[in-house]
Amino acid sequence: MNKKILVLGSVLGVIAIILGAFGAHGLKSLLSSESIQTFETGVRYQMYHALLLLFIGGFSFISEKTKKIIFYLVLVGVLFFSGSIYGLSTNELTSFDFKSIGFVTPIGGLFLIIAWLIMLISFLKIDRDKS
Repeated sequence: MNKKILVLGSVLGVIAIILGAFGAHGLKSLLSSESIQTFETGVRYQMYHALLLLFIGGFSFISEKTKKIIFYLVLVGVLFFSGSIYGLSTNELTSFDFKSIGFVTPIGGLFLIIAWLIMLISFLKIDRDKS
């Protein structure tokens, strides 16, 4: 499981860097500054969670079951949250109306929050498990 977590963290990180550069250079002349800022929010949260996965994958005090739960929450959370933000911010460039799927943004955000809470709970259990 650790390898899957580390690979996903690396892939999300690489994609975040590519999308960040694309947003800063390729979209600058096509979108409003507000849309660029929105796009950058998606990139930023994707990178935060890529780093979270790299941390989780290399951390031995979290059970494999907990790592698996965090892995899937982050995967779906980033796809829903950042993915929908990318679509919503570039909505004027496509024929598909991403506003119709905008409801997944808060669902993705909730999944990301839950992943962090599960990690917190796991950390709080570390001292208790050693006692």
